Parts: sequence; C-alpha cells; structure tokens
Amino acid sequence: MCTTGGILFAERGLQVDTRYYLTYNRIHKTIRRLAGRILESGFDPDVIVAIGSGGFIPGRIIRTYIDRPILTVGLSYYRKNNKPQEIPKKIQWIDEVENKLSGKKVLLVDEVDDTRVTLEYCLKELLRHGPAEIAVAVLHNKRKAKRGIIPQEISRYFVGEELEDRWICYPWDAKDIDEQERLAREMGQIQKK
Repeated sequence: MCTTGGILFAERGLQVDTRYYLTYNRIHKTIRRLAGRILESGFDPDVIVAIGSGGFIPGRIIRTYIDRPILTVGLSYYRKNNKPQEIPKKIQWIDEVENKLSGKKVLLVDEVDDTRVTLEYCLKELLRHGPAEIAVAVLHNKRKAKRGIIPQEISRYFVGEELEDRWICYPWDAKDIDEQERLAREMGQIQKK
C-alpha cells in the first residue's frame, strides 16, 4: 500500500490524506486519451521505451493503442526510504541499443514527471544512440518546478494528466487493490484516525 507522503495535517484525531489514489480504470482511460493525442500529433514511433518500473504498465497500455514493440530500461532514482539520489542509477538497459534505436522514432514512457531528473538522464542516454526523434509521454506531470531539464532535441512532450504536487499512489504498488479502490473513491475525505 502507499505508505509515504501525503498527510497534510492532523488535528483533534482527524487527518487529511492529500495523496492521489488512482485506479486502473482511471489510468487506462487517461492513457487512451494520451495515445490519441500522440497519434493526432502525427508522431508515429517505431518503438516504445518504457522506464521501469513505473513506466512498464503505462507503456504496455499505450501499446494497446500504438502497436509498436516495447523496450525497457530500468532506472532507480529513489532510495528505499523514498529519498532521491543525486542522479539515477542504471539497473537495466537495452541490449544492442544502437541497433535498436539508431535512426528510429522513439516514444519514451514513464508514469510521472516529478523532479524530471529521471527523464533528463534517460533522454540524454538515449540521444547518444542516434535516434531520428524521441517524444516523451508521461501519465502524470506534477505542476511544480523541476530539477531536471528536457534536452533541446526533444520537441514533443505529451501528458496524460496534470496534477498538483502530491504523492501519487498507483494501483500497481497497492498490496490490497480493494483498499486502493476504496481510497480512490474517498480521496480527499477527512478520515478518523
């Protein structure tokens, strides 16, 4: 279950939970709209690259609407205590990356653009391998100042939903999906401790 971030205040035995609790249904519909905007823009990728682990499921759902092969990269930016590292760490990368990306149009997918550090790192790494173009698609963008930057070579940036800077609890991180859905229905409600 989503156990980090989000308690805005606690007073007289009441607490306000400010986290977003999202359902698979909401995410699927958001990605359907996102994929539609990508296709309407004229961008027709040769390959989808999903940033793991958060971008794996959005990447797979986008593939339902944009039928292209999926490659995955694994990056770790947060430590076990949910504190960010200085720079992301490569956990997994694309085998024979130049053969798979050189001259190709790439759609890079992640679940959230929070600090933008992970996106910046991944984009710089992918650009080294000579793709024809890279577009970015994120399920959620947090409205806040970013630490990282999108390299100037990237001109297409697609967002499923703009959200305030609050902790996001994704259903694929839930240990109890029924509880996740209950909290999603009650999101923003004042709850007894």
